[in-house]
Amino acid sequence: MRLPEYVNLKRFAYNTTIAVAAIVVFIFNSSCQENKRSVAEAVECRDSLALMSTYDVETLISDSGRISYKIVADEWLVFDRRNPPHWAFEKGVFLEKYDRGMNVEATIKCDTAYYFSEQKLWKLIGNVDIRNQKNEKFFTDLLYWNQEEKTIYSDAYIKIEQESQVTEGVGFSSNQDLSAWHIKNTKGIYAIEE
Repeated sequence: MRLPEYVNLKRFAYNTTIAVAAIVVFIFNSSCQENKRSVAEAVECRDSLALMSTYDVETLISDSGRISYKIVADEWLVFDRRNPPHWAFEKGVFLEKYDRGMNVEATIKCDTAYYFSEQKLWKLIGNVDIRNQKNEKFFTDLLYWNQEEKTIYSDAYIKIEQESQVTEGVGFSSNQDLSAWHIKNTKGIYAIEE
């Protein structure tokens, strides 16, 4: 017995509706499951986050169109929302300062360094090792370099090795290229001609 044509169309429409509904339910369920993921809360106080984090850095810094410094560091963090804003080199830094003829004026190494951009002030901490053009070697654990005033200073212990003598003391000041320096409270070993 053959069913009338309209009954076959009803079955076809019914079966098609069931199939489409099953597909929609499957897609809806699978898409809901994929969207379930954990989301971290928003950071409200951004001063704890670095604006920039850079690793294995080797870069040149220019001043008024001429290269003035070379920076080499494992990690360079820039905090623009901290008070005061600063750069952080907490895994150590190596700096070369160049004169106008691109000759190395001084080299600086230390365990940790901070650069306060508004004050143009470097704070060098831990095993600070500086060499100038005269091959004098400066060793201390704390040193400040004020680029605005073009001075270097410290109130900590410092040791300076020169070709013929070693000078030690507490408190230090110098011009930026370390060619004219002064130790406040000195002691040292000096070669004296008889």
